[in-house]
Amino acid sequence: MASNEARAHFTLAGYHFNPDHVTQHLGIQPTSIDASGANSEMNKPVLSSWELSTETVTDDIDVYKLTDELIKQIEPAKDKILEICKSHNLSPRIGVVLVLSVDKKESAPDVGFGARTIRFLADIGAFINVDYRLSKRI
Repeated sequence: MASNEARAHFTLAGYHFNPDHVTQHLGIQPTSIDASGANSEMNKPVLSSWELSTETVTDDIDVYKLTDELIKQIEPAKDKILEICKSHNLSPRIGVVLVLSVDKKESAPDVGFGARTIRFLADIGAFINVDYRLSKRI
């Protein structure tokens, strides 16, 4: 049976912006971008995104650690994040993607957010999204 899997990501999303501008402004290389909305029509807006993600982990999953790892990377750019969110009308968020094993012997991962993460997210007006699914339908 499959093991639990998890990753955490910090994402800036919005309409009509080029994610390369975020990279240049923050000086942080993203793990992925989606520039679909960069040239979308005003009457048919398409979402673009800039994402910094942890590696996907399978052993000893601890969401507290994963999110803290992300915050340590982006915290020095807090003022720049606030600036780019305001100038491009972007929505900041931290996300956790969990794939949970249906194996009863597999331990349940620790899912939560530490004070440092919560404080940072509150300071930048971000929200949290936890996306989970089972590794195999039963």
